Amino acid sequence: MAKKRPQAKAVKPQISDGEIPVVGAREPCPCGSGRRYKACHGRAASHAVTELVQRPFEGLAGECDWVALRELVPAATVPLTLKDGLPEGVPSVTLATVLPMAWPALRREDGSVLIGLQNETPSGDISRDLADTLKRALVAEPGSPVAARRAEPDGVRLQDLLDPAAAFEPEVHTGFEFWVPDADSAATEVAASLERANAAAIPTVRLKSVDSSYWCETPEKNHLRWVMPYPEEKLLDALARLHAAGTSSLGEGTRLVGSFRAHGLTVPVWDLPSDMGAEECEKPAAEFAERLAGALGDEEPLTADERRARGGLTNRQVTLS
Repeated sequence: MAKKRPQAKAVKPQISDGEIPVVGAREPCPCGSGRRYKACHGRAASHAVTELVQRPFEGLAGECDWVALRELVPAATVPLTLKDGLPEGVPSVTLATVLPMAWPALRREDGSVLIGLQNETPSGDISRDLADTLKRALVAEPGSPVAARRAEPDGVRLQDLLDPAAAFEPEVHTGFEFWVPDADSAATEVAASLERANAAAIPTVRLKSVDSSYWCETPEKNHLRWVMPYPEEKLLDALARLHAAGTSSLGEGTRLVGSFRAHGLTVPVWDLPSDMGAEECEKPAAEFAERLAGALGDEEPLTADERRARGGLTNRQVTLS
């Protein structure tokens, strides 16, 4: 008898990379290759998720303020300038700290675009994720939010889309009324989200005398949080010199208590008396900036007291991202 020929398995039609949905790591890859997703198209996606860009806003105008708005400031907006200008039908593009319902972006009825900065991002490169959201928002239907998705690993970044020469001037708000043109007529779910957000917002003011410095009020005491562009090790040395010399405060009742580490930059933090407002911080902050400039230029090795001060500052450093 003739041997039966084995039946050939039907080959699934393969689909292009742009159409491949995300599935479980052990599931068959939707592209039809017959391999598990993690061993096929999941490789690039996994790499994109785990590869962390330490300074995602480096090269953008106002990098320090980008970090502050991402991590420290509750309610703020900044007009953005695109390298190639605004597309037809898009009167403006505005960066916002957060949007209603935690939307990544929103195309308003008038065609203007709002981009949320404080949303969770699916990859290790916030700049690439935000750029992907921005591109989709520019072509979204007016009056609709833009959903979250994973950006392509080789997609463009904000540095590719935004004009590096344009000013980056945040406007800090007391609440989130900027979400809607008329807060009184907002939809029920947006109005509820607006009420919750306003209740949770910490009063915050951006200082005028120095860059990227934000005063905030909390129930127990006030704080000044200052995002600085200097290399971390050099900045900690300079702060240690000032601390050991007794000149790291912003005046009576204030104290340099430590720093945050966020998106590759260092953010020194001062405790302030509860009766010290933002205006009272302006002059001391400007004077501190002058002392810091001198300490940054000091190339001498740290003294024993300065090394101890540096160790204390390092031990009180908290990483935000």
